[in-house]
Amino acid sequence: MIQIRDNRSLLYRFKSRYRYHSLTFKQYGNSFKVLEGGKKNRGTLVLAKLGHVKMVMHRPIKGTPKTAIVKRTPTGKWYVSISVQVEEKARDEKRPLLSAEVVGIDVGLKTFAYLSTGEEIANPRFFRTEEAALASAQRKLAKAPKGSKERARKRKVVARIHERIANRRKTFIEQEVSKLIERFGFLAVEALVVRNLVKNPKLAKSIADASWSMFFSHLLDKAEEADRVVVRVNPAYTSQTCSGCSHRQPMPLSVRVYECPQCGLVIHRDRNGSLNILACALEAVGRHSRVIPEAPGL
Repeated sequence: MIQIRDNRSLLYRFKSRYRYHSLTFKQYGNSFKVLEGGKKNRGTLVLAKLGHVKMVMHRPIKGTPKTAIVKRTPTGKWYVSISVQVEEKARDEKRPLLSAEVVGIDVGLKTFAYLSTGEEIANPRFFRTEEAALASAQRKLAKAPKGSKERARKRKVVARIHERIANRRKTFIEQEVSKLIERFGFLAVEALVVRNLVKNPKLAKSIADASWSMFFSHLLDKAEEADRVVVRVNPAYTSQTCSGCSHRQPMPLSVRVYECPQCGLVIHRDRNGSLNILACALEAVGRHSRVIPEAPGL
């Protein structure tokens, strides 16, 4: 028996304006155009079947536009991302000069990252700083009647806090990655599986707030654009192994100073880990076997 389905109801179903959050325009000149205005950072986006839309341009368009994605955020803001084709010469002009400096990066929670050079990148903890404001906004949202205009306003307040946290975190990571790419030519990082680390209920919130996955992915992408070398090494025992003599000893997370009973090296736990990460990466590419710190000390 053949069952015939009546599809006429699909033609008359309600089509909400909130059904789609993004639109893709695939052909420049046909489905969309960009008209730069006379004022600085001002322009007009011409979309097929939608017309002219005024916009604020983040930067001038360089290259041949190909596609455009118009996206709406949960707070009601609209953005357009335009993909362009750039010639190889223009790409080479943007690349930073090659550097012979090497660095090992050990990410953490007390500090966002500790470099093998002895420098630290502070952990801003964006979610922790906004946690009280977010909890207050969520309580007000829960008390608002469902389906009311008040609840819609409260929902937007919660979305705005989440958006602010995400924007600050993204800006921080992009700035720090740019500094590392500009300065170092060889970068060694841990091959962490963050999705397994967040299973720890005591550290899950702090690990998610640090956003190591975003940091690693952004570092790999920018390093490829700038012809930098990034090597990912096994993170096992990097903090428990002496960077001077390779002696290994168990160390709980509460101990922040590494004291080697074999060679007498006294060094910060995170810097010791960053030196081991760098040594393993150099050994993997055949450049060195062990990096010895210049002098023992914190």
